[in-house]
This record gives sequence, C-alpha cells and structure tokens, in this order.
Amino acid sequence: METAQQPNGGALSGDDLSSLSSSPAAVVSQWTFAVTRRYQHMLDKTVPHIWYRWIGCFLAALIYGLRVYFVQGFYIVTYGLGIYMLNLLIGFLSPQIDPEVSDGPSLPTRGSDEFRPFVRRLPEFKFWYSITKAFCIAFHMTFFAVFDVPVFWPILLFYWIMLFILTMRRQIMHMVKYKYVPFSFGKQVENLERVEKQGCS
Repeated sequence: METAQQPNGGALSGDDLSSLSSSPAAVVSQWTFAVTRRYQHMLDKTVPHIWYRWIGCFLAALIYGLRVYFVQGFYIVTYGLGIYMLNLLIGFLSPQIDPEVSDGPSLPTRGSDEFRPFVRRLPEFKFWYSITKAFCIAFHMTFFAVFDVPVFWPILLFYWIMLFILTMRRQIMHMVKYKYVPFSFGKQVENLERVEKQGCS
C-alpha cells in the first residue's frame, strides 16, 4: 500500500506553523524578546539624562552601603564590588586606542594640533550602567548567607586602598607620558574659538 505524500513538497502547513508558534519554548522566547526590547528602550531613553542617571546610581550605592552596615557582613562581596569598580574606572579613564601599543592617530599635544576629542575605552553610559548593575547584583547577593564569608574587613579595606593608589599612580603616569587628559571640555571650547577666529580672518 502506498503512503500518502505530503503536499507542498514536505513543507510545513499553516496549522503546523501555528502549533509551533504556540509551543512553550516559542512563547517563552517571544516573551523574553519583548521584555528585552522594552528594557533596552527604557535604557535608551535615559541616555541624555546624565545627572539623573548618576543620582540613581548614588542612591543604589547608598542603599547597598546601608544594607551592609546594618547586616554587619558581606565584606567579601563589597571587596569584589570595589575591585570591579576600580577596573571600570581604569577603562573609563583610558583612551580607546592605547598609544603605548598602537601606531594609530595620537592625541594632540600642542595647541596648534588638530582637535580630536578624547574617546574612552569604556564610554560614560556603559560605565554608569555597569556600576549601577553591579550595585544591584551585590545588593541581591546580601540576601544569601552563602556569600557572607567571614573575613577581617580592615585587611580587605587596606589592601583595596593600596591597590587603588598603585593603579591610579600608574594611570596618571600614563597620562603624563602620553600627554592626554580624559576630559576634553575646555580643549573643545578653545578649539571652537580658534576655528571661529580663523574663519573671521
């Protein structure tokens, strides 16, 4: 007896597609995509509001600090958070193209050089987002006793301060050596004034 052949050359019919789209995995995938899209849209709307974003970050840091103070624990989580923030700070203060390892366009060193804005390795928005997310994750970790490792916190604090001093000293020496400043507000104004004067003459 011959078996009946599927129409459309074995392609899925409309009923098959509707059954696949209503499967639990597809529903979860669609819901995840919708939530991610909505969350990204909310993040995009916060981009121009720099001060409000950083005030929110400060409030998150304050809530976390109060939580650790009242619980009197989770110092290892705080130490890890401090190391992570130090790493982010170095990326925020560093140029995108390191002049030490690259022969690309260098930063201007004289007033007559062409103005090139300082391009960070870690942009301000990602810097803020990473810090805020880190504080939120650390705050949630304080509700799980497994992360409350007993440790003598003054040693961790002293070690972090020494690490901060050594890291910032190396970063400042790098800035002095290659003559760049990670903030270009004044330089940009001077450059615009010079361009306007050249245009008028």
